[in-house]
Amino acid sequence: MQISRDWATPLTIGAFILMATTGILMFFHADMGLNKEVHEWLGWAMVAGVGAHAVANVSSFKRYFAKPAALAIMAVFVLILAASFFIQEDKGGKGGNPGRRATMAVLNAPISDIAPLAHQTPQALLAELQKAGFVIESPNQSLISVTGPEQANQFKALAVVFR
Repeated sequence: MQISRDWATPLTIGAFILMATTGILMFFHADMGLNKEVHEWLGWAMVAGVGAHAVANVSSFKRYFAKPAALAIMAVFVLILAASFFIQEDKGGKGGNPGRRATMAVLNAPISDIAPLAHQTPQALLAELQKAGFVIESPNQSLISVTGPEQANQFKALAVVFR
């Protein structure tokens, strides 16, 4: 099968625009709607586009593996990738995004402790959360135990708490 640059290059360019835009939005926590899901799923279009583009330009592509500077640049990214599998994020320490740490502190606190932050009684907050569809057995439960790991549910609960 002959892979044509006529579609491989536009596929790569289009996928890059999508991945770069959604990636930047997610980096700055400005993503909305389906940005994250589009980034994750249509990232496969980027993989396909780059693969097709490499096949369509195989002779040019091969030349980069003979250039020491090009090999060094590629090696840096391979090393970063390898390190990303072994280096753990400091989730419990002093490092990281303070906004994220504050959000996690609220999500992990008992609902009865969060209520005063929202200028509500624990009973009123429980009622609001239940009205929003969350199943709560006790005011001693944390929001994260009610919402589960899904960030969308966590933000929905936080929006109820801090209306």
